[in-house]
Amino acid sequence: MSELRRDPIGGRWVIVDTDHPSKPEEYEYEPNSFRGGVCPFCYGNESLTPPEIEAIRDPNTAPNTSGWQVRVVANKFPALGIEGDLERRGLGMYDMSNGVGAHEVLIETPYHEKDIPDLLNSEIENFLSMYCRRALDLIKDRRFKYIMIFKNYGAAAGASLEHPHTQMVALPMVPKNVMEEIRGAHNYFEYRERCIFCDIIRQETQKKERLILENKHFLSFCPFVSRFPFEIWIIPKKHNGLFYHMPQEEIPDLASILKDTIAKLKKIFPNVSYNFIVHSSPVNGDGGIEGYHWHIEFMPKLTRVAGFEWGTGFYLVATPPELAAEYLRSK
Repeated sequence: MSELRRDPIGGRWVIVDTDHPSKPEEYEYEPNSFRGGVCPFCYGNESLTPPEIEAIRDPNTAPNTSGWQVRVVANKFPALGIEGDLERRGLGMYDMSNGVGAHEVLIETPYHEKDIPDLLNSEIENFLSMYCRRALDLIKDRRFKYIMIFKNYGAAAGASLEHPHTQMVALPMVPKNVMEEIRGAHNYFEYRERCIFCDIIRQETQKKERLILENKHFLSFCPFVSRFPFEIWIIPKKHNGLFYHMPQEEIPDLASILKDTIAKLKKIFPNVSYNFIVHSSPVNGDGGIEGYHWHIEFMPKLTRVAGFEWGTGFYLVATPPELAAEYLRSK
């Protein structure tokens, strides 16, 4: 019989197939492939993007030229615009406002065909440091209440360009999914006077059945209530609500565990597309930090969400996270 599992943070239910779990070779997924053509994110094509906002580059090179290691530009087709006021208003029974925000693209590397496992640790550290730098700059704007950092890798994950990049969106309100997670964490903290994520860390490190990797500052594991097969979380051991306040000495460990975890996954599922999202506390006074703990949620695109999931909010997980972690540990 399958298992119903309830997420203690948001209250979401999932159905886990424990009777006839799917093996890695049984998944039919769309592998990422490079299509070629002119890439605006490659060396020599800097004029094809909006002007450079910030970059890590060789000191003898000028902005908007080659010589960079990490480069940040405005999204050419932004979801939200930086200019203007929010102007919240009603339209009859409906609420609306102007589409104020910021939408940036962080180009992680000059190398078009390199994913995170193909980069040097120092190169990964560079773009992780830039995540923090850009977020800290964006939150100076008091209009912004949440900084969304996400990566789509591969067409199946929604990437319109192949070149490795991350998107950062500054939002004027806290998204519904984030608020549900924060409220769940806050309710747990109010009741038990402990961080629910810290309790998860303690349980996962003690039992180890869902643990993939661990180093001094971080661990990666398959969550007990995974929504998707081979879903992975990466989380700091030390309590911290804001990703952007990560101590500098922790960045090398994050780069290492991010690289090694994705490498393990890609040994099982070559060229798999994936999404990852940085979950962090709201900014500028819109939410607390006390009971929340930042983390990265990593989702390989092995299945599609269909009618049952949309209709119920339940997720069907064909490979239990305990078995998924076992496969990943072995690689």
